[in-house]
Amino acid sequence: MIKEFRDFLMRGNLVELAVAFVIGLAFAALISSFVDNLVMPVVAMIIGKPDFSDLTFTINDAVFRYGAFITTAITFVATAAAIVFFVVKPMNALMTRMKKPENEVVSDEERRHQELLAAIRESAR
Repeated sequence: MIKEFRDFLMRGNLVELAVAFVIGLAFAALISSFVDNLVMPVVAMIIGKPDFSDLTFTINDAVFRYGAFITTAITFVATAAAIVFFVVKPMNALMTRMKKPENEVVSDEERRHQELLAAIRESAR
């Protein structure tokens, strides 16, 4: 039973998942810091304040903190934008550059033109 447990823990998938989880947490902290320290001050310059948590209204002694929701929504949108523009777009561009061109289908006419051009170049030498 202990051997099975050890084999389970040493599986490649589990170790890869653990590494991905830790890297994901570190990346989340990085993106949160980017949004909190760089994006939200820009929002504060435009709107006037970076945190709307103190905006509330009360109905029958129930306090509705709609400002906290607005702050969370702005943070979510800013985080999503940061991920798209600083991670997804560059990775897509990198993958496109690294992708090997697939065997392009060349029409018979194009192939004949290429053969004729090669023959002309060969005879010109």
